[in-house]
Amino acid sequence: MPLLSTRKSDKKVKVTFSNGLLFVEKENGKQEAFPLEWFPQLLNATDEQRADWTQTDKGLHFNQLGLDVSI
Repeated sequence: MPLLSTRKSDKKVKVTFSNGLLFVEKENGKQEAFPLEWFPQLLNATDEQRADWTQTDKGLHFNQLGLDVSI
């Protein structure tokens, strides 16, 4: 029987939001912070919209928002 996996298990970064910032922690443990003011769509997004993202070759794609963030 095949094992099922989700895209979330393929993610190599950790994304969190706090105090008006987007935090991206990379595989090597380095963390970058981006002000949400730079991304008005994320600033006004729901938790569900923020949680629905995929990692791309260039960064992050927030699926429900149609927003790409380069990291």
